[in-house]
Amino acid sequence: MGGELTLHISTDAPRFRLRFYRLGADLVPVGESGEHPGAFHAAPAHPDGLPGRVSPSDDWNWPPLTLPVPEEWTQGIHLVEFMECREPDGEENPPPLDLEHLEGHAREFFVVRPRVPGSHSRILYKKSTFTRHAYNRSDRPGLERAVSLYDHPVHRPATAGEPAGHKVSMHRPGGVIDLAYWDAPFIGWLERHGYPVEYATDLDLHEDPGLLDSYDLLLSVGHDEYWSGRMRTHAEAFVRDGGNIAFLSANTCWWRVHPTDGNTALVSDTDHHVGEEYPHLPATDQWWTPAPGGVGKPENSLTGVSFRNGGMWPAAGGWPGDRPRHGYTVQHADHWIYEGTGLRDGSDGGTPDRLGAGTPLIGYECDGAAYSYDENGIARPTGEDGTPESFLILGIHVLEPVHEDFHHPKWGHWNTVVREPHITSPHAATMGLHTFPGPSGGTVFTAGTTDWPVVCGHEQDPAVVRVTRNLIDRLRHRAR
Repeated sequence: MGGELTLHISTDAPRFRLRFYRLGADLVPVGESGEHPGAFHAAPAHPDGLPGRVSPSDDWNWPPLTLPVPEEWTQGIHLVEFMECREPDGEENPPPLDLEHLEGHAREFFVVRPRVPGSHSRILYKKSTFTRHAYNRSDRPGLERAVSLYDHPVHRPATAGEPAGHKVSMHRPGGVIDLAYWDAPFIGWLERHGYPVEYATDLDLHEDPGLLDSYDLLLSVGHDEYWSGRMRTHAEAFVRDGGNIAFLSANTCWWRVHPTDGNTALVSDTDHHVGEEYPHLPATDQWWTPAPGGVGKPENSLTGVSFRNGGMWPAAGGWPGDRPRHGYTVQHADHWIYEGTGLRDGSDGGTPDRLGAGTPLIGYECDGAAYSYDENGIARPTGEDGTPESFLILGIHVLEPVHEDFHHPKWGHWNTVVREPHITSPHAATMGLHTFPGPSGGTVFTAGTTDWPVVCGHEQDPAVVRVTRNLIDRLRHRAR
């Protein structure tokens, strides 16, 4: 592929080396660097003076190490593992990583893109990197720093070049927790089943208005919560022009972000507290909230669904927690999405089947649409929340019980945000699709749950796998 990779490294090891991998059906080692001298660089202090905490909002200014990307590397998501060089009589370097040991802090991922976009595939997999940075706690082995947009965040007032909001720098160390949980299983599944894809990040979609011109299908996978205004503009233009999007994700496009500092940091005016206070409510970067208190552009006008009509499962015992395993009640079983699954929708007088029953398909976060039941017991969108009336609900699961207070979750219950008082339909995880208006409008599918790529990737349910294949096979080419 060529090009350069720049890493910023701090270590108390005298010398270190780097081992590189490509993530696909397996985690394949693709190279190893020579030795480099190590140097330790302290993290900047928390700007609010919190004892023992470092800054989530400042560039940590670690020195760069720039390396060439070999021409023979295959495009895709790659991983770099940081290893201390041992003395000749000391321990050997650790064995190569595998998919079972992907998660960790002494490693990072990066995307290698083809020189000619679309030359390998017309499917683009967007890695949700803005969301990753919002949650990144900058922890490391033996030290929990717990600083992020959620843990000890920094809220700054507006300046001449930056809006008010919570700020996080993308120039901080992290790890690959999100990559290991959502992306690795699904990327492996794609490659095992012969679906070539190309990869990009949120920042690529933000910066390049022509990025999607070379593709027919955009994949949003897992947890895709933070979107910039440009990302959304570019995605909507893509669908209006006939492109397709599959949101195999949830809590999608919930907060707007503003890249700053030369696109190395993010600002988002959210409802996250700072200490015991909420510095600015209402949160002006909530996509669905009417202006001037929010953006005033409901996310479901793009996705068809919203987190405010769904919920999350903050189960005791740690993330992601266990949860009910009922799956989606099937609707419109004659739709092409269900072809080959054998699932029934009850129109024959029997009980409707459930897609993904017995698996943790619903959650841990999920999105939904305001809906009502027609005379035949079919859930249909009301459109009162911004969901297009053309949105076809293909699967639904009512979330019960629901606890309405987002900031003080009741463990073991579905928990969601307070939504518009005029919407009275129960909160429900919702799977479905709609077509953008106009002569060239493309199709947007939503899984309505963060864990669709986990269940599909690990092949925990054959019907979920078949639905995913039907989806990609149909949407991988634009309707001409």
